[in-house]
Amino acid sequence: MATSFPRQHARTHRFTLGAPRAFAVAADGSRIAFLRSRDGSDRANMLWVRTTESGAERAVADPVALLGGGDEELSAEERARRERTREGAAGIVGYATDKRLESAAFALSGRLFTASLTESADGSWPRELPTATPVVDPRPSPDGSRIAYVADGALRLVAADGSGDRALAVPESGTVSYGLAEFIAAEEMSRTRGYWWSPEGDALLVARVDDASVGRWWISDPAHPANSPARTAYPAAGTANARVDLYLVNADDGARTAIEWDCEAYPYLARVHWSSRGEPLLLVQSRDQRRTRTLAVDTASGATRTVHAEQDPVWLELFAGVPAWSPDGRLVRIEDTEPGTAAPGGSRALFVGEERCTPPELHVRNMLSVEEDGVLLTASQGGSERTAPGEVGVWLAPLPGAGGGARRLAVEDVPHVASAVRGGDVLVLSSSTLLRPGARADVVRLTAEGTLEELGTVASYAEEPQLTAAPRLLHTGSRGLPASVLLPSGYQEADGPLPVLLDPYGGPHASRAVAAHNAHLTSQWFADQGFAVIAADGRGTPGYSPGWEKAVSGDLAGVTLDDQVEAVRSLAGEYPLDLTRVGIRGWSYGGYLAALAVLRRPDVFHAAVAGAPVVDWRLYDTHYTERYLGTPEMDPAVYAHNSLVTDDGLSEAAEPHRPLMLVHGLADDNVVAAHTLRLSSALLAAGRPHEVLPLSGVTHMTPQEEVAENLLLLQVAFLRRALGVPLD
Repeated sequence: MATSFPRQHARTHRFTLGAPRAFAVAADGSRIAFLRSRDGSDRANMLWVRTTESGAERAVADPVALLGGGDEELSAEERARRERTREGAAGIVGYATDKRLESAAFALSGRLFTASLTESADGSWPRELPTATPVVDPRPSPDGSRIAYVADGALRLVAADGSGDRALAVPESGTVSYGLAEFIAAEEMSRTRGYWWSPEGDALLVARVDDASVGRWWISDPAHPANSPARTAYPAAGTANARVDLYLVNADDGARTAIEWDCEAYPYLARVHWSSRGEPLLLVQSRDQRRTRTLAVDTASGATRTVHAEQDPVWLELFAGVPAWSPDGRLVRIEDTEPGTAAPGGSRALFVGEERCTPPELHVRNMLSVEEDGVLLTASQGGSERTAPGEVGVWLAPLPGAGGGARRLAVEDVPHVASAVRGGDVLVLSSSTLLRPGARADVVRLTAEGTLEELGTVASYAEEPQLTAAPRLLHTGSRGLPASVLLPSGYQEADGPLPVLLDPYGGPHASRAVAAHNAHLTSQWFADQGFAVIAADGRGTPGYSPGWEKAVSGDLAGVTLDDQVEAVRSLAGEYPLDLTRVGIRGWSYGGYLAALAVLRRPDVFHAAVAGAPVVDWRLYDTHYTERYLGTPEMDPAVYAHNSLVTDDGLSEAAEPHRPLMLVHGLADDNVVAAHTLRLSSALLAAGRPHEVLPLSGVTHMTPQEEVAENLLLLQVAFLRRALGVPLD
């Protein structure tokens, strides 16, 4: 019997298994390391290395062989790291290398392994080093002579030959850890590390985290009542965060120097950068996220000085790759600028020193690298003239004084979503387009003239999807909302109007209307079940301007819901939409938006599937929630308006009641199951029928194959019943 799309989608982890990822390029461009599993249904990643000139690839570490075919055993710390990064694969899920990309270190089943990445490696590689366990986040020194790692909250050090394993920093109590990122940093700031090597390898900057003041929550598994609930430190909005301090630790004798800054005014340690180009840099942020300071560290005394200060009346975004030093010692940063004629919502620009390096029509996303020939970055189209919805490109912006303008680096001249990793003049350009499934990793050389010389493509073993997505990407409505529209395969005008399914995320940090084929596969499958599917990115989603993103401040509910309403109504004039049958589905913020839609706009939405929704913003974390809503103590009315439930029951719910399915993983430690349970209780108290699907043992991700498959099937069956679509 042929495998269904839901089964294939689940078995291949959304067609990511077998695809190369996590690239690292040697500084001289000679070698490329990466992860890839054996095929499109194998979860266990292997570590590979590719010789740039010849294109030859070889596996240097196979987790199946290293574990003797046994199962992985993950520590609580490793499970937490994977949950924060939404890592659903197995085997080698991360690695770190020395500066020359000659050796790599990685953790496997809580044990420390090293592998040689050079062609001259003998048959003794990879090697397991005798260390304390369970090992978390091992990282070689820049010269490869030593490896730092974390075990039981202590930062430890071992020589590359396995000798001299010892602790550099030991926690003073059960609430303290060294070298690990706290929950908020990993979940909301995209800082997953807790220590950083010096360029010379003689010292480390080490984060000390004490979560004693953070409230404790209990995550239970009702399906297994004999098991004790898991106790977790969760910093809910308006409550205490973990205390984060930073120390400079000598790698030889463990002597430490406290790094000094005003932790009360700037409690969030958001970024750390340490390169041979200058002093260590810290980016610290105020609790209300309206002020940041970039600090340079005096490694002799631990004192810091302010290199750059920024403030914003709404909030300040954090970006990957910055702050950093340019080759000539100037500060590289990304900053929002004031609205202007070319960019009415303001623009997000790259600065080197005090000079701007990107034009207003380019909305900078992240910084990838900075070299003598310029700054490599990702950017999308911003400004007032937007013609390419969903595109994210790789650009090279010249350093000030070099002349010329920013130029797009691409192998294919079609709309795409891309990123890159660089070493010397060699880049791995990873790009997805609407024209083909999956991502392609092209190895290219950046010539002195600024052109790309193609050197080959890293093979992907990912499976081909059994269906082809055909989204129409466009801007719609008075605000020019980016959206994708998908109709059933083979749809003809004579088939008449279709029931509508909105399939958004709709909130900060994520977009759905993107120029990448695989991003639309699930939407296409729903379309093929007889729906017109719309995924609209309203205000608050990333990609166009600071003003666009910050429009949700204080009113997540009203702004994001209004834009979904505008999207479906404006598209009805162009596509065969039956506005008497409109459903909506989503997960996480999308789940919140789906439940919000049927509760507050039942005149527009007639059924919803809400997965892992936030329904009471008092129960979500500090850094995310307070950025948009302040604190519950300061703005209780704002929290009541934006939440679906309050202590008094449903918040601002309208009539008539519409069918609603709630789905939640009971092991979710990000959006805890209390959200869905509170909403269900409030709905029951209000006499509103609904369905609840609890997922035992499932976290905020749903990597389990059977669960992921059946979730799609159950959703489409519910939506067909609720919207009156004939069942097969």
